[in-house]
Amino acid sequence: MLEKIRTKILASVKNKKINVFILFVLFSFIVLLLLKLSNTFTNTITFNIKKTGIPEKHLVLNNNSQKLHITLKSQGFNLLKYYFKKPEINIDFGKHITKNKEFYVWNKHQGFSDLNEQFSKSEEIVSITPDTLRFRYDVNTVKKVPVKLKGDFHFNKGFDLLDSIKIVPDSIKIIGPDILVSEITTIETDSIQIKDIKSNIDQVVNLKLPKNENGNLSFSLSKVAIHGTVEKFTEGHLKVPVSVINIPKNLTIKYFPKKVYVTYYTSLSNYNNVQATDFEIVCDYNKLEDGSDFLIPELSQKPKNVKHIKLSQEHIEFIIIE
Repeated sequence: MLEKIRTKILASVKNKKINVFILFVLFSFIVLLLLKLSNTFTNTITFNIKKTGIPEKHLVLNNNSQKLHITLKSQGFNLLKYYFKKPEINIDFGKHITKNKEFYVWNKHQGFSDLNEQFSKSEEIVSITPDTLRFRYDVNTVKKVPVKLKGDFHFNKGFDLLDSIKIVPDSIKIIGPDILVSEITTIETDSIQIKDIKSNIDQVVNLKLPKNENGNLSFSLSKVAIHGTVEKFTEGHLKVPVSVINIPKNLTIKYFPKKVYVTYYTSLSNYNNVQATDFEIVCDYNKLEDGSDFLIPELSQKPKNVKHIKLSQEHIEFIIIE
């Protein structure tokens, strides 16, 4: 029995007259739908509020119950789009809105022109309800916080940084309630490790931002760039004079050695520019420990583009001449 019914249904589908009839009905439905949508309708549509232009120093508290019910007059084609997704309307807190001690206050008379610009010319606003919206706000703290690089860098033999690694930007802006913002003093990057470095460092690194479960904090950036110039380095040696300062006026001393070797590392491109006069080694007599017969040499001046400086002498012997 079932097999007979199935056979009859298949035979009906294969019947060209029935196929033409179905096609005709479908075409008629589409034509009627298009004619219907070309008519003018007046419908009330509920819009969610999207807040824009909020001053950084203010935090507008979330209130999802605030909506605008806007009655629009337009062709069905224009209104159809509002039924496929939740429509939003922008309210700009930088203009056409008033503020008192507790609320930002928007009303339809001040904000009508801004709303009207968000609709096409073929859509006419008939009415807006409610005519007033109040947004409670709190005062925000805006704080600039330095970024701290957390990384481990290992250079290939003979290579080193020409200067320190630069973080761009070196700080970010945090906006939020003072009780939360005041506790944040630095923002670290994610921990990174680079091995066998022999070329310039250029990398984007994510920031380890504090937990922000309630969304009360906002951050100007979530990542920064790091840059470092890497060059081939070599060792240099120079003999530099030693001077003694703060010798009492009633004393005369002799000290030796008068010069010490300075060992340093610098880039190959800068090697010939480093001179002995770029260094200054002094011994401060005021720092002499009681009963000691030697002075401590200290590097008081050095050129910018050298690193890992060592002195060949840790002590400078001296005698007092009567």
